[in-house]
Amino acid sequence: MEKNRAEAVIEAILFTMGESVEVTRLAEVIGEEVEETRNIIRGMMDKLDGEDRGVAIIELENAYQMCTKGEMYEYLAQIARTPRKYVLTDALLETLSIVAYKQPVTRLEVERVRGVNSDHAVNRLVELKLVEEVGRLDAPGRPLLFGTTEEFLRSFGVRSLDELPSLDADQIADFRHQAEEEIDLKVDI
Repeated sequence: MEKNRAEAVIEAILFTMGESVEVTRLAEVIGEEVEETRNIIRGMMDKLDGEDRGVAIIELENAYQMCTKGEMYEYLAQIARTPRKYVLTDALLETLSIVAYKQPVTRLEVERVRGVNSDHAVNRLVELKLVEEVGRLDAPGRPLLFGTTEEFLRSFGVRSLDELPSLDADQIADFRHQAEEEIDLKVDI
């Protein structure tokens, strides 16, 4: 294999794997002897060290790994600390609450509680990785079951679902009364 092509293949493998790759495996892929593969990689290492680049290749026993240069960590930390920006609308929060407290739950069950179609809300929560498919209900049509994710726990600062606030009987009665009043208002309109 041509040297430039071999470098490109090695770079792609090390970048994609994200962990160390044994030199013998790299040699097999590019069709070279182990020592020639080491020479190619050392040349790549020298190029990356000599240029103002954010990545380096390191040697770990008989393996190589692509990683971020140490002087780039402060910039990575700035990005990692930047919170993801997404807004949960009232409909999304309502849907998420239903899933969190009733999981595993089907879309139909969510819609029965909300009283409106919840396809968009459930799909959006899945996109945001707050809700995920957790299986199928053993019923006709085998509808999908949804539950919350680890991202949900992280986002709301709880370690487990047991830490979610619980409602006492008075709060439940108050919510029921408010819902009944809303229903009466909609009927009068």
